[in-house]
Amino acid sequence: MSRSEWFDDISQRLARTRPVCLSVDDRKPAAVALILRNHGAGPELLFIERAHHPGDPWSGNIGFPGGRRDPVDSSLRHTAERETMEEVGIDLASATLLGRLSDIIGANLPVRVSCFVYGLNTAVVPVLSHEVHDAFWFDLQQLSDPQRQITARVSFGGKQLEAPAIDLGLPGKMVLWGITYRLVNQFRDVLESGEERPLPYELPL
Repeated sequence: MSRSEWFDDISQRLARTRPVCLSVDDRKPAAVALILRNHGAGPELLFIERAHHPGDPWSGNIGFPGGRRDPVDSSLRHTAERETMEEVGIDLASATLLGRLSDIIGANLPVRVSCFVYGLNTAVVPVLSHEVHDAFWFDLQQLSDPQRQITARVSFGGKQLEAPAIDLGLPGKMVLWGITYRLVNQFRDVLESGEERPLPYELPL
């Protein structure tokens, strides 16, 4: 399957799920970018490792580029694209917007997160901001490996939590958990079954 055919297939699958876009409420709106590339053996996702800062509840967490909506943003899509440029220096204007996932509500913080899915048409080299410790690609198929699915003990905001997670097996890096874990599962379900699998509402972040 060529890259354009692969992108078309993903776009059609995302459209068929009719993603849920939550109504505006008192939760802070935010947006992230799920960025894909087809690199030889198969599709890969771009993850970032947040910078390590005392007092930051997301310190060192693995996630997608993104952040809270700024008043200057014309839309949540613009938020995802602006934050991606600021955090990893990738201009998504040259990428293909494939669709979006259903919005996610944080279980421990009052945030409402929208996720936009992009396919890269050209090779990129991330340029990290002070907010990002590392950026790396990870094979999508490996995220589905049953042996990587674990329950992890994680720390957030001074609290210890038990959370479903994916062990990336990368030395020195945290497990994939929280909102990003839930978004990855949404995306996997769309590709594997053509529909989203309902997730329990009360999941950490």
